[in-house]
Amino acid sequence: MADPASYRPSDIPKLPGVYRFYDATDTVIYVGKAINLKNRLSNYFQGNLLEKTYRMVHQAVRVDWTIVDTEVDALQLEFSWIKQYAPQYNVQFRDDKSYPYLAVTNNEEFPRIFITRKSKRPGITYFGPFTHTWALRSTFDVILKVFPIRSCTTSNFQRAQRSKRQCLLGDIGKCAAPCVNWISQSDHKELANRLVGFMANGNADIVPTLQAEMALASNHEEYERATKIRDSITAIERAQESSDAALPDNLTADIVAIHHDGAHAAGSIFIVRGGAIKGSRSWIVDQSKSLEGDDEMGALFFSIYSQSAPADIPAEILVNELPLDAKALEIWLSSLRGGAVSLKVPQRGEKVELLATVKRNAQYSLIQFLSKRSTDAAVSGKALIEIEQALDLSKPPLRIECFDISNISGTSVVASMVVFEDGLAKKSEYRRFIINTDEGFDDTRAMHQVITRRLKRLMDDRSIDAAEVAELGGKVGKFSYPPQLIVVDGGAPQVNAAARALSELGITDIALCGLAKRLEEVWLPGSPDPLILPRSSEGLYLLQRIRDEAHRFAITFHRSRRSKVMLESILDEIPQLGHARRGALLERFGSVAAIRKASRDDIAATPGIGIKIAELICNHLESIGTEKVNMQTGEITRE
Repeated sequence: MADPASYRPSDIPKLPGVYRFYDATDTVIYVGKAINLKNRLSNYFQGNLLEKTYRMVHQAVRVDWTIVDTEVDALQLEFSWIKQYAPQYNVQFRDDKSYPYLAVTNNEEFPRIFITRKSKRPGITYFGPFTHTWALRSTFDVILKVFPIRSCTTSNFQRAQRSKRQCLLGDIGKCAAPCVNWISQSDHKELANRLVGFMANGNADIVPTLQAEMALASNHEEYERATKIRDSITAIERAQESSDAALPDNLTADIVAIHHDGAHAAGSIFIVRGGAIKGSRSWIVDQSKSLEGDDEMGALFFSIYSQSAPADIPAEILVNELPLDAKALEIWLSSLRGGAVSLKVPQRGEKVELLATVKRNAQYSLIQFLSKRSTDAAVSGKALIEIEQALDLSKPPLRIECFDISNISGTSVVASMVVFEDGLAKKSEYRRFIINTDEGFDDTRAMHQVITRRLKRLMDDRSIDAAEVAELGGKVGKFSYPPQLIVVDGGAPQVNAAARALSELGITDIALCGLAKRLEEVWLPGSPDPLILPRSSEGLYLLQRIRDEAHRFAITFHRSRRSKVMLESILDEIPQLGHARRGALLERFGSVAAIRKASRDDIAATPGIGIKIAELICNHLESIGTEKVNMQTGEITRE
């Protein structure tokens, strides 16, 4: 790694400009802009740099810059260089999937319509992107019936011209067959222009026509034809992505939102034209090497608009958070569009609701992306190696067990154990524990108890001869498989309690750590300070997933047990309900809330419960009122 002092420049101008860092192979690894180059570049050669910035300046061997006149010029040059060099340390948005477009050629003698997923090319008009491929293909067939321009390739078109024989599409009415002069060149061009106009203006012209044809077919009892027309209308409406919300008819804007989740982020856009959502798209931000503090929203704008045609950029763009260089971006977008463009953060009304929907789309795109990553063997392998190195283990922890405690004010205390093998959840080996609180309760005592119980089962199962068990046709207990790493949900107190349990049982071959929620610190036994893993670390992300899964499993068990305990305690107050009848009610309804919603007859239908006891139960529940929770104090009261 290079020493930044060896290439620190001097005499840096105090002017706006764009700078580039290069590595030893003369590859651009980072591009940035600044209003004052001297102030900005000096920050890279100070102490106490953040981790990825530190890594970048030590990987670089030189830096240069280009002076420009204004901040807008700097923004344009920065975007241009990011596109040209794709620097590894710049924020990069990756499209999470490929979307289809409907394309019409303008540069051919006889315009052609086709579906494509390729990048945009000059001389072609694109419509989309469309999120529902099946709907687009169904619409494509309908469009060919209404606007039968050619859809064949150039080679097929020329072959038909030579043979003077139209193809099947001409015979079935899905092509006007300009190849055999069924339509003149000018008329075919006019037909293509009408198609472009229809796609640009929405389905207002064609849908009423198809609806009239559907009604006529139905009146003549041609139900099969009416059904096909109905499906065509549905496909067109779905492809056009009409909004279910009551959007203003005059709303024409792009709705852009970004969603952050820890070290990950995703962005989405809804393209709204004339009050209808014409398309949507999502991107995932690659934060593995991007520098801390970089403007993610600005990078998202570059991904969206850097290759857009002027007609694709609306006058209004609604965002859930303004980019750092909002004014400069407005000027840049205005220059691309050839007209004024404004960025706004709506505060009320339908636009706020629509923006929330766009952000939800970004959130779900991120969830899908992270879900795919969690099942990727290469990613899991990298995460396990990072955990091995960070915790100084002798080998990767192929089996990890995580424990969490759940309770409310020390009541219904339970614990969960989740198991991950090779970085993947093994739900068949999850376990739940009911904590004994006879000697009092605190979180560390509960953690010590559950770790002790689990490890005692491990020691008991280890004492069994596996060969004898197999010879008798049995199976070795699942508790007999030792973990290479135990993770506890919590900080130093919980880790020390778990370490005490390991020490008391004389177990020294199992590693231990804790993950605290506040700053996602990793705590090791006996260590006064936590271990801070990089926010982009695959190892940290795996530990977070394991911890969150243990928490989810514990909360689910706690809610179930609390509901049963509450039901039993309330039913104990009814004199004519014995153990068997309480058990029958518990098995059938499971909670007090479910019994409250049930009718007297429904309760009476429970085995052992008649109409008289059902009336007693209903009257008792009405007399004690409904439980309410004060969300500020956490106090449970009855009304």
